[in-house]
Amino acid sequence: MSHRCKKSSGLWKMVVWDEPFFQGKKHEFTTDCYSTPEHGFSTVRSCKIESGAWAGFEHCGFQGQQFVLERGEYPCWEAWSGSNAYHVERMCSFRPIACADHGRSRLMLFEEENFQGKRAEMSDDCPSLPALGWGSSTVGSFLVRSGAWVCSQYPGYRGFQYLLESDSPAGEYKHVREWGSHAQTGQVQSIRRVQQ
Repeated sequence: MSHRCKKSSGLWKMVVWDEPFFQGKKHEFTTDCYSTPEHGFSTVRSCKIESGAWAGFEHCGFQGQQFVLERGEYPCWEAWSGSNAYHVERMCSFRPIACADHGRSRLMLFEEENFQGKRAEMSDDCPSLPALGWGSSTVGSFLVRSGAWVCSQYPGYRGFQYLLESDSPAGEYKHVREWGSHAQTGQVQSIRRVQQ
């Protein structure tokens, strides 16, 4: 059974600017931002994560390429998008990651969709699934038992990012298309726990 999380399980604070290097209009958020234009920003150009972990999205409505943002400074779009498969110069929505629990995260991955085929269980970061012995460059499905995880397309946490959370419907990700609106392939070669 997956561990369910609630938004009240932590405190979050994200400060955003409409210009690079923490310049221009500034706004603080402690909860979801469905659309930066609704707050007077066409997009976020820089941000600081002061508490909690956040998921940023390329488009409004939590759509498009995903970015996992952990405590620290992001002075320009390259800081959050630099290791992705393509560079995204915008972030138009974001939300806290309520289930991030670095110390107690558990994840099961399956070779095929619908939790079929070869499987493995993880409770620690893995910079290279092939080095761990995962025989395929793809994963068909995930079951997040607890915590939040970020899966990356290539070894070393590079390429597209896919955020998987235990509080998403029962932590079940049966198909690639459930990993996010930008997911086109099951190629996952590194996985790590999200830091709170």
